[in-house]
Parts: sequence; structure tokens; C-alpha cells
Amino acid sequence: MTFNTPYAMLRDALAARGYAAPTSVQAAVLEPCAEARDLIVSAQTGSGKTVAFGLAMANQVLEGSGMVRMAEAPLALVIAPTRELALQVSRELAWLYQATGARVATCVGGMDASRERRALGQGAQIVVGTPGRLRDHMERGSLDLRGLAVAVLDEADEMLDMGFREDLEELLDATPEERRTLLFSATMPKPIVALARRYQRDALRIETIDADRGHGDIAYQAMAIAPADIENAVVNVLRFHEAETAILFCATRDNVRHLHASLTERGFAAVALSGEHSQNERNHALQALRDRRARVCVATDVAARGIDLPGLSLVIHVEVPRDAEALQHRSGRTGRAGKKGTAILLVPYPRRRRVEGMLRGANIPAQWIAPPSAAEIRAADSERLLASLLAPVEPGEGDAEIAERLLAERSAQDIALALVQTHRARLPQPEDLVATDAPPPKGPRPGFEGSVWFRLNVGRRQNADPRWILPLLCRRGHVSRGEIGAIRITGNETLFEVPGAIASRFADAVRRTAEEDDGVEIVAIEGNPRRESRDNAARGSRAADDGQQGHKWRGEGGSATNKGKHVIVKPKSRNPRGNMHPGNGRGRPGK
Repeated sequence: MTFNTPYAMLRDALAARGYAAPTSVQAAVLEPCAEARDLIVSAQTGSGKTVAFGLAMANQVLEGSGMVRMAEAPLALVIAPTRELALQVSRELAWLYQATGARVATCVGGMDASRERRALGQGAQIVVGTPGRLRDHMERGSLDLRGLAVAVLDEADEMLDMGFREDLEELLDATPEERRTLLFSATMPKPIVALARRYQRDALRIETIDADRGHGDIAYQAMAIAPADIENAVVNVLRFHEAETAILFCATRDNVRHLHASLTERGFAAVALSGEHSQNERNHALQALRDRRARVCVATDVAARGIDLPGLSLVIHVEVPRDAEALQHRSGRTGRAGKKGTAILLVPYPRRRRVEGMLRGANIPAQWIAPPSAAEIRAADSERLLASLLAPVEPGEGDAEIAERLLAERSAQDIALALVQTHRARLPQPEDLVATDAPPPKGPRPGFEGSVWFRLNVGRRQNADPRWILPLLCRRGHVSRGEIGAIRITGNETLFEVPGAIASRFADAVRRTAEEDDGVEIVAIEGNPRRESRDNAARGSRAADDGQQGHKWRGEGGSATNKGKHVIVKPKSRNPRGNMHPGNGRGRPGK
């Protein structure tokens, strides 16, 4: 099967790049029924969609002869969610349209805006950029969209998730109504459907994602591990696979920074990508991966969008993705262009059931396996070392003389032992993991076996948050963070536990530090709220009101060490967040 495009220059460019046959999405957009129509294309990351929309928009950019149409303003606009993806798209379109004489301008945040304005002023027929930077150029008058013939929204679902709806709408509203609109998205949530309905006419829907598979060239594995073993499991997975290039996904910048520092300290050649890095730093990191100076990339979801690294064969989800769509977007960094890849989810024991449901809903057949042990890693190291040493080699200049000198001074066994030790010394050491495949037995946290529970009269409706509740409790009760156990926030109150040994001291300190105008009420309660909650649910009963006699959550009893002692301050004006409604003792969100 060949590329069904009438433009020989594009066919030649594809052949020069080694494209022998189109992928399913590339073939679909070249069908006669898709010509000149608006398109909604559902295609997975790595399916060749950049070349697909490059070919699909050719009729709007090129003359019949195959050369670019002469125009004073851009003919094609490609909008991508991130800098890396926009730069990648720009590079792809540059080689695809090179022989046609088309100029491609790139407009992304973090780059020289004045240089971008010059490129736009010199007459670029194709403009690729991120929504924010394109909107900025349009509002400053350097980007004229009045003559646009085709607009492409690449990974539109991600752009909406990232909050670019207003930017997209302003850009599309500035284009002619008769333009052609190509919308590419891995998923089709309701916001995407609404966007298509508003800006497309009689769009043709093209679906190239196999509903029975998350991604055909990716093998999914999941490992249930103790939450405290996450970092050690990352080390062992990297060491076991020894992938040419691997990418590790974290949820936040702080976690990226911490894991990157930890892996670097252990001896891994790693780089980091997150929102806190400048464009220059990101370029250096990606170049290090392409040059093989680094083999591991630690990144956030957003920072990794658009990364296309040759040889990337391993994706590790260090933190569970928020949903199946994020899982597939992350995993799509590998298994590209027909190559095989592996995606591994590190799942804390308490989240296994949620992950199983997510995989089941996305029709992803993941294999649940145990994380690699130190013994398994050493065995794999031995096999890799033997394969490397037994492979035929071509001696370089002077190698034979060094070999003869070694054999003259040492036995072959001594030389082999030294070689093995030298090889192993370069490898990071594997870690010992918790030796169990099942969750640890449920029970109280160490030191909290005889804990006492307290109630704070601030809940979710009063903007309760552990980030300020925990410091408040430590300050009022003269305890450390480690002496506050579980915190359970409900609608109108917060329940927390304190070790029984210090409960009396905590209650006394809270009473001494009470302030009459802060609206805080802290009460010692009897029993275990979590156990009582389960019992109440089983009986189908509801919690009693504050004034009901004998209810143990409301401070009627008290602990064995502090029975009947309430620490109460009448509310006057505000709670610790400054939003207590005056005089009624119940928090309301502040303005």
C-alpha cells in the first residue's frame, strides 16, 4: 500500500525518510471521502498523526504543480498543547514540505518572540505554535489569520484539559468561516464534541483506535507494592530492564525533583523535565537523551507531552495516573512507529482495586507481577554481561598488545574476575523490597495502638485542609507532627487521633492555649470513629445530631484519661482560616 497523495514531492520526502506504507490514520485521511472535509480524528499517540494531517492539509497549502501557494498571510495553522509537541510538529512538517518551498514558522512560549515575529513577517505559509503564544502574536498584529485555509488542532483533548479553551476560541474566531478544520484527539470527551460542533461543518469522524486494546505495541504490567517501597521499586525496575531509554512519570514538580536527585545520587544517568525548567534546560535534557548521555527521564505529564525519543522502550508510572486517558497518553511515549514497548504501573497496595477498575474500563490487559528482587536483577546482570563479553569484537589499535600484557602478568581467571567486578562496579545497586505480595495487615500505626480521638469543629464546609489543620493542632497541643495520627475531615468537623500516652497532656495544652475569639472547639471523644462509622453503615443508621445523648463522637464521654473534659471556646468572629460566620459557631466559606 502506497501513500495516496497526488503530490510527488511529498511522496519523495516520505520515501527519503523511510516511509514505505502509510499507517492506518495516514491512509484514512487520504481517502477520497475525506478530501476537503472537516475531520475529527481519534488516533493514539505514536500512530503517525503528524504526517497524517501534514498530508491531509496539502490541498489547502500547495498548487496543482506541487509548489506552495503564494499568499501574504499563513495558509495553515497547527495548534499544539506544549512547546515540545509544537517543536516536534514543526520539524516534521519542515522536512515533509521542504521541496515545495513552504516556510514553516514556530511560535512557542520560552523562545525569542522577536525572532518569531520576523519569521511571520517574512511570509510563512505554515504556522505551528502553542495557544498562548499564538494568541499573543495575533493580538499584537504579527499573526494575520484572515486568509487561513486550514486549521489543525493537535491533541485537542489535552489543550482543553490544560485550560486553553478561551485561547482556542479566540484563534478560531479570527479565521474565515470557510476554512477547513482538522481536529485530532486521542479521546472524545464532551468538551471536544462541543468544540467540534461549534467550529466544524459536516465533519467526518475517523476512528483508528482499536477499542479492544489500550495500545497494540505496548505490553502493560502492574506491580502492587508497599507505599514506602515506591522509590526502591523504581530503582529495581530500571535495573532489571536496563532499557536504552526510559521515562518515569510523577504527578508534581516536587516529586520529579526528589526522584531525579535520588536516581542521580544512586548512579543513574538521569535528566528531569517539569514546568520549573526553562526551555533551554529542557532542550539540553532532551539532547542528552538523544545522544545517550542520559538514559532516564523523570517528568510530569504536561512536561512530557510531545516527546518523541528514539529507543524509548520503557515507561514507568511512578504515581498512578488520574484516569485511563492519562495512562494511555503517558504510555504512548513508547511503542511508536511499530516498535515494542513496556509500560509499568507501580501501584501502592491501597490503590490496587482502583487501578484494576481503570484498566478494565480502558480494555487494557495488564499483567500483575511482583517487582524485581535484588537476586533477579543480579541474575539478569550476569546474563547481560555474558552476552556482551561473548559477542564478537573487532580489536582497536593497541588492544592486542594490552591483552598480551595482561595474559603475561595474570591468569585468565584473574583477568575475567577483574572484568566482571569492573562491570558491576558501574551499575547502581539494587534495593531490597518488602518480601510479600499481599498488603500488610491492617492495624493501628505504630505508637497509636491505644490512641484517643478528638473532634475539631471545622470541616469541609469551612474549608478544612490538613495543610493548616496539622500545624494548628501542633501549635495548640504542644506536640510534634509525628504525634498526630489519622485525620478524618467530614462536612462540619474534623476527627483526629493522638497517642493515648500523651492524650491528657495534649488536652491540657489545648485548654491553656485556647483563645476566646478564634471559634475553635476541640473535644476529646470516646471510641474509634472509623470502626463506629463502619458499624453504623452496616446497621443503616445515621449519625445523631450534636445534642443527642450518649453519642460518642460529640464529646459526651471523653477518653479514659480525659473523660468528660471538653476544651471549648465560644465562637465569636472567625475560624483559623478567617472565614467563620459571625456569632453562629458554624463556619461558612469566606468571600
